[in-house]
Amino acid sequence: MSVEGNKEIVGRWFTEFWGKEFAPSVIDELAAPDIRFEYSLHAPLRGRAAVREFATKFRAAFPDLGFEGTADLIAEGDYVVGQWIGGGTHTGDAFDDMPLGGLPTADTGKSMRFTGTSILKVEGGLITEELGLDDGITVLRQLGLITG
Repeated sequence: MSVEGNKEIVGRWFTEFWGKEFAPSVIDELAAPDIRFEYSLHAPLRGRAAVREFATKFRAAFPDLGFEGTADLIAEGDYVVGQWIGGGTHTGDAFDDMPLGGLPTADTGKSMRFTGTSILKVEGGLITEELGLDDGITVLRQLGLITG
């Protein structure tokens, strides 16, 4: 695919996977079967099923979860880089996928809003890797998992 084609795929992923209006079907459409998915706030994942399970649990805990781009996507070769901001409020299920514990009870009402950068690799029209660096310290403070 062309660099512009890769940017279109990532733009759609950011909108339909990470945006406020989650479309689970985008996982099967745009993610490679063995996608590598890693963010500092969550355990590394491999494969569509693991990504789907993560997204389902994350959104069940934070029903208003949503992220949006803060700059134009940058692309070269198979790689696309995007900057983003977003978050949500814990008004749903308990959520334990955090490096220092989790939110063991449902509906704490705690909100998180943070920024990050994601690097995605697109091969043959499918996302094979999504690696992100996020402001995890801010999130852990906002959710009350660390102090200071």
